[in-house]
Amino acid sequence: MSKLDIAIAGEINLDLILYGLPAQMPTERELLASGFAITLGSSSAILAHNLAALGSRVGFVTKVGDDAFGTLALERLGERGVDLTRIAHGAKSGVTLILPHGPERHILTYPGTISELCFEDLDLDYLASARHFHMSSLFLQRELLPHVPELFRRMKSAGLTTSLDTNDDPDDRWDGSLEQIMPHLDILLPNEREAMKISRSDDVETALARLAQKVKTVVVKIGSRGAVAIRDGHRFTVPAVPVTVLDPVGAGDSFDAGFLHQFLRGADLATCLAYGNLCGAFSTTASGGTEAFRDAVRLQEFFLRHDVGN
Repeated sequence: MSKLDIAIAGEINLDLILYGLPAQMPTERELLASGFAITLGSSSAILAHNLAALGSRVGFVTKVGDDAFGTLALERLGERGVDLTRIAHGAKSGVTLILPHGPERHILTYPGTISELCFEDLDLDYLASARHFHMSSLFLQRELLPHVPELFRRMKSAGLTTSLDTNDDPDDRWDGSLEQIMPHLDILLPNEREAMKISRSDDVETALARLAQKVKTVVVKIGSRGAVAIRDGHRFTVPAVPVTVLDPVGAGDSFDAGFLHQFLRGADLATCLAYGNLCGAFSTTASGGTEAFRDAVRLQEFFLRHDVGN
């Protein structure tokens, strides 16, 4: 039996979040924020953290800076029991500055080690020892990107199921290795905008139809409307869970965590969607993408209120 339920290869950084700043920010002015938080950031690390908090056995391969930011990020993952025995080290950690403005936000990132993870950093036998392989933030993996199709091919050949959340493309090109990855992909997990960009579509329905021709299971996160998926021609839609939103940062990654946690337990697609929506909603009740999941008691109480067990 595998020691890992899921192996994740990807980026790690901290999120610095400044609340209450105006959307229009004039230069040469000292603008005061009303709140501030430092949280574990990056889609890959948020997913790893929250999956482990839910009870999945998670291995994470990443490249982290030998600095205070890198140390803190690893500590947060270690607290949840994520296996970090195969990490690589670089000079300077990446960092993301997030400025929320209601439902929208500015996202400013210094890549650092975020984009330095390379194919030679990966222990392929370790990754293949899991039951499932996942990647997030595809377009931030600048060094790894040319080898990602081969990586997914090897994981499928080793008998793993696979999933991908591309996240945003900073260059807004949406090309690269995607077409070569999809034949080796079991689950694609974009949000609504990403699905339309990937499929070159103007609406989510067309995007779903086009992507479903290439990937066995397509799951699209549609915010306050919940999530929709197509598998083998069958469509499933599950509404969002109503909560008082404090911070939407990381909600999509938390959805991925809930969805994959149930997928790894053999749940049907509707259950995976519902659990993903629940985790995404829970994430928004605290700052950043992982702070809510650091409180095990509050996590359990939230799930019990919604009649769902882990």
